[in-house]
Amino acid sequence: MRKRQPPGHLEAEVLATLWAADHPLTTAEVADGLGDAKAYTTVQTILTRLHAKGAVDRQLVGRAHAYTPRLDDAGLAARRMRAVLDRENDRLAVLRHFVGILSPQEESAVAELLGPSERSDAEDE
Repeated sequence: MRKRQPPGHLEAEVLATLWAADHPLTTAEVADGLGDAKAYTTVQTILTRLHAKGAVDRQLVGRAHAYTPRLDDAGLAARRMRAVLDRENDRLAVLRHFVGILSPQEESAVAELLGPSERSDAEDE
């Protein structure tokens, strides 16, 4: 029996294949690059989902689409975090819990990234 891959594993493999390329790849080229004899239709489905998520761009080349990555690993993780946050009713509570589980270094990095916002400056006026 074949061991099931974790969610997002195939998306990550497809993106890694695109990142390694020096030109846009068609579905067939991505499937060949994966090397695990993935079905063309499976790779096409993953590319379509990645395009819908904004993770890849596509352009028509002949009768096929060629894909280029739009996001790196960090950008893709940020989109997933945003999607999780968007599903919650009490986003503030989720953010409080998230900040509560950060390491001191991570918390400092977040504080530095946020810095003084222009909105809080406008509110002070």
